[in-house]
Amino acid sequence: MTLILTALPGMPYVRPGDDLVELVLQALERANLNLMDGDILVLAQKIVSKAENRLVNLSTIQPSSRAEIIATQIEKDPRLVELILSESSEILRIRPGTIVVEHKLGFVCANAGIDHSNVAGEGGLEGEWVLLLPENPDKSASTIRSTLEVKFGVRIGVMIIDSHGRAWRQGTVGSAIGLSGLPGLLDLRGQPDLFGYTLRVTTVGVSDELAAAASLLMGQAAEGTPAVHVRGFPYALVEGSLKELLRPKEMDLFR
Repeated sequence: MTLILTALPGMPYVRPGDDLVELVLQALERANLNLMDGDILVLAQKIVSKAENRLVNLSTIQPSSRAEIIATQIEKDPRLVELILSESSEILRIRPGTIVVEHKLGFVCANAGIDHSNVAGEGGLEGEWVLLLPENPDKSASTIRSTLEVKFGVRIGVMIIDSHGRAWRQGTVGSAIGLSGLPGLLDLRGQPDLFGYTLRVTTVGVSDELAAAASLLMGQAAEGTPAVHVRGFPYALVEGSLKELLRPKEMDLFR
């Protein structure tokens, strides 16, 4: 079994309105790669959000009284807090510097996934600009996938990932926030292990496992490699979605 991940070279700084499919095609050509059946493309959330113009200048935000109060408690810009509130369905924890929320997309994350790093809008003012998550990452992945499948005549998967913290461990890891054409979970319940024991509770977050691997190549700073080509994914490509990965509240040990 061989799994090959290749960071696509030469991806430019993505701006609102850019054609991500065309940029990926150019990067695949530079890497001397053609898409084949079973391949997967993993894209950083940041380039998808930028292409979809999810940039916001904080100077345009008027914070509410609730945002002002929370901002005082956590020592954050009240305008940023207002954006976090608008992107969230529920606040779960508040700590100095961090608001842990349930994002409108359904997963739990810090500061609603809003990002300051490597973000600039028209006219500069880097410190004023922030980037929101895509409105519908599954749809974004599906649109990119369908365009590429038509062009190459193959069956592929596309995944959008972001860096998330974890409840039980230190450090962020790459996690899937949108996917099309590949499974989110692999359900092994009912299958035997090496000793014939029937698995009863085992489900594997295979898309998150792949997201973490791709994130190693993408990096977290100035690497400039926000797209990764994957060949050799050891599971069948089936229709999947972010919803598979979301833990229901009644099963969430932290709420």
